[in-house]
Amino acid sequence: MKILVTGALGFIGSNITERLVKDGHEVTALDNLHTGSEENVSSVKNKIKIIKASAGDIAKLDERFDAIIHQGVYSSSPMYKDNPHLTAKAIDEWISILEYARKNSTKIVFASSSSLYNGNNPPHKEDMPILVKDYYTEARYAMERMAKLYSDLYGVQSVGLRYFSVYGPHEKSKGKYANLITQFLWEMKAGRQPVILGDGKQTRDFVYVDDVVEANMLALNYKKHDFFNVGTGKSVTITDMVSILAKKLNSPIKPKYEPNRIKNYVQHTLADTSKAASLLGFRAKVSLEDGISRLIKSY
Repeated sequence: MKILVTGALGFIGSNITERLVKDGHEVTALDNLHTGSEENVSSVKNKIKIIKASAGDIAKLDERFDAIIHQGVYSSSPMYKDNPHLTAKAIDEWISILEYARKNSTKIVFASSSSLYNGNNPPHKEDMPILVKDYYTEARYAMERMAKLYSDLYGVQSVGLRYFSVYGPHEKSKGKYANLITQFLWEMKAGRQPVILGDGKQTRDFVYVDDVVEANMLALNYKKHDFFNVGTGKSVTITDMVSILAKKLNSPIKPKYEPNRIKNYVQHTLADTSKAASLLGFRAKVSLEDGISRLIKSY
C-alpha cells in the first residue's frame, strides 16, 4: 500500500513508519518537526520519502495515497494549556485530512486519546460519556466528532485509536512531553530522583509502543468507521512503576514525592480492551516489565 504517515518523525509515528517499511509498504513521512526528529527514522530514512510540512498541508502534496495514518496531532495536554489556539489548529488540520480522504476515497487511522475518559471511573469503555475537562480533550473529542460526521455524510472510513499511556523508543525529541516512564528513566540514569506528584498511588495503563503499532496495522484493515481503546487492560501505581525501573537499572534511587497542584489531574486510567479484541483482534502482548527492559536497552 501507498501510505502517508503524519507526524512520522515523532515518537509513535516513527515506530509506525519503521513497521510499515518492514512490511513492504511505500511510505511518505509528513512532519513539521514540532516534537519529531529525523534521527527517529534513521534506520529507514533511505527507504521513505520525507516531507517537512504540517499535516494540514496535505492538499499541497498532489499525490494519492491508499491510506493515511494520522499521528501528527499536538500530543500533550500542557501544550494546549500553554497555547489554547492549538485546539483550533489540531481540528483545522484534521479537517484538511478528512477533505483529502473524501476526495480521494482514502482510508484513515488516527490517534485519539484516553484523556477523553477524564471524569469517568475505570475500567474505561468506548461508550462512556465524554466529559471535556481541558483544551486537549476538546481537540481530540472534536476530531472524533468530525470523523463521525464525515463517515455519515461522505462514507469516509476512519478508525480512531484511543491511546492510553504509551512509552517506548524514540521519545528523546519529545523532551518534557515524553511519557512518565521515559522521563523517570532519564532522571534515574542521570543519578537524580524522579519526582512523583501526590502519594504515588495514582495508576496508569502503560502500553508499549510496539503494541500500539500493531493496533494501527490491524485498524488499517478494518472496513468500518469506529473508535477503539489501545491499552493493556492492566494498571500499575506510579510508585510501583518506579520500583520496576529501579530494579531493572539495579539502582538504589528512590522517588521524591511532592504535592500535586494540577487541576483536573487524572488519578486512574485503565482500558477495557474487549471491543478492540473482538472487532480488531487486538491484544497487547508486551508486559510492563518486558517493555521497561526493552526501553532501557534502546537508550
